[in-house]
Amino acid sequence: MKVFKFGGASVNSADAVRNMANIVAAHLGDEPLVVVVSAMGKTTNLLEKLVPAPGQQEADLRQQRQQLEAYHRDIAAALMPGNDGLQRKIDTLLADLDGLCASLPADAEHYNYNYDQVVSHGELLSTTIIADYLNHLGINTQWVDARQVIVTDHHHREGRVDWEATCAKCKLFNDSTKGHQVALTQGFIAATSDMKTTTLGREGSDYSAAILAYCLKAESITIWKDVPGFLNADPKYFSDTVKISQIPYNEAIELAYYGASVIHPKTVKPIQNMGIPLFIRSFITPEAEGSAIGDYRTIVPETPLYIFKNNQILLSILPRDFSFIAEDNLQIIFGILNEVGIKVNLMQNSALSFSICIDNNPQRVGVLIDRLSGLFRVRYNERMQLVTIRYYNQQVIDRIVAGRPVLLEQRSRLTEQLVVPESIIEKR
Repeated sequence: MKVFKFGGASVNSADAVRNMANIVAAHLGDEPLVVVVSAMGKTTNLLEKLVPAPGQQEADLRQQRQQLEAYHRDIAAALMPGNDGLQRKIDTLLADLDGLCASLPADAEHYNYNYDQVVSHGELLSTTIIADYLNHLGINTQWVDARQVIVTDHHHREGRVDWEATCAKCKLFNDSTKGHQVALTQGFIAATSDMKTTTLGREGSDYSAAILAYCLKAESITIWKDVPGFLNADPKYFSDTVKISQIPYNEAIELAYYGASVIHPKTVKPIQNMGIPLFIRSFITPEAEGSAIGDYRTIVPETPLYIFKNNQILLSILPRDFSFIAEDNLQIIFGILNEVGIKVNLMQNSALSFSICIDNNPQRVGVLIDRLSGLFRVRYNERMQLVTIRYYNQQVIDRIVAGRPVLLEQRSRLTEQLVVPESIIEKR
């Protein structure tokens, strides 16, 4: 059994869905092909605006809701003109969405729960349309609700997987897909044991595919992207990017942790534990070889790798009294970070200060600063960029810094990390 994952860019139009169907058709075999699909295009961004929250404007909500409906109905109509049965399925999903948006409490306390119930409709809409289209083409496809398969705790927007329960449900999932060519399911979404919808974190569809591959003991997992494979840098910044042909599991985990956008940070560890290879291939040129992540000794070719994380905040936390930043204060700081739900991208401490670089999440950063300010002095710099260079040399560092002041720096044998003021880096 193989697992394929298609992201939003690969299904963002009727033509894109047709291309995806061609790729699926070319890889059908004796075992059902498990296909994990994200929401179409930028649907998740649109649904985020519909999540009940304080201060929403009714006119804006109507416009966004209409845009969501028109986008999906147009794609469905272009793929299967006159298919009233599919349009009725879309009716049902949109009615459910409308009911949730009308009934969920629009307050900050319930936001994370609300988010999961609303935003999950992006994947439900996309897979409903695509499943019907594949069956229309004669590809025997079973639509599977990921919420019936992947089990998490109640940690909304970042559900933690219950591996034992999920693997048990995957056995039932495997049995139910016998006789079908394709088992089509959603990325990103899951549910608690009492069937409350959860999500696995932004861009979590890769992780969904890895969870299923692990529990189903898949032969391989392939992530179809709009790039030719795992590149050494974002082509938005570099015109002379290098495709990495093979990457060891541990190297891929490090790069994803540092922020390489080509794979979700949690994707690699489950498949490493099972020894499942992961391939990154282009849906634009599906015949090309792409990149492979697996049980390799070295990265090939060994070249500097660049990762940029924009919209960062650098916080410096200092004691209010005569104490030092030692274990007791660090315990307090990390406790607050955990409670607020903030991931630290880089940290550094001295005797009198503790500095962290974090994503600028407006809903969480303000709460964090308020909580910390009650106990410590807090200083911060906004509009920062975190640069990670793997296999660096000084010439490479100087070129990337380009005269900008370095506010924080960490260097190991293989990796250099810098926090600098954000700027647009010209293509090199």
